[in-house]
Amino acid sequence: MKRVFDILVSLVALIVLAPVFVLVSIMVRRKLGSPVFFRQQRPGLNGAPFEMVKFRTMIAAHGADGKALPDSERLTAFGRFLRSTSLDELPELWNVLKGDMSLVGPRPLLMEYLPLYSAFQARRHEVRPGITGWAQINGRNAISWPEKFELDVWYVDNQSFWLDIKILALTFIRVLKRSDISAQGEATMKPFAGNTR
Repeated sequence: MKRVFDILVSLVALIVLAPVFVLVSIMVRRKLGSPVFFRQQRPGLNGAPFEMVKFRTMIAAHGADGKALPDSERLTAFGRFLRSTSLDELPELWNVLKGDMSLVGPRPLLMEYLPLYSAFQARRHEVRPGITGWAQINGRNAISWPEKFELDVWYVDNQSFWLDIKILALTFIRVLKRSDISAQGEATMKPFAGNTR
């Protein structure tokens, strides 16, 4: 039932939101340059890699050493707007339609984090990653990594169709409020460095 729901909602959303996709694509191209889309490998179900697609939110800027500048220096006002409204996440509907992701589930993090997880934390990969999730409506980037993983695994153990509906509804409210977009003092979230649990 969850997969059928994902397919139906993502397909309808991609069709209905097509004008928004076109408008955002044009704005990203004008304000941030090419490419319009940000593509990156992320761990999916059981940790298997897939290519996640989002709208680009940062400019390509490098220091004298040739390395990319910190996120806080590459994230423009327009990029912050895309993130605060979650418009940058819209292309992930394509990942949902393909089956790489679900509408609701733990957010797909970085491949480099996989060897840093404890057995408990790794359980977040027992379900498909989601565009939104239990951790997103309970603090998003404003909570600590341990808290986020606790919430992710709680979702894995308690997932249901009605819980997904609740999460989607609360996500809509949080997007309208533009709350918990980043960790305090950070452009997004501090990198995960592992822990001993």
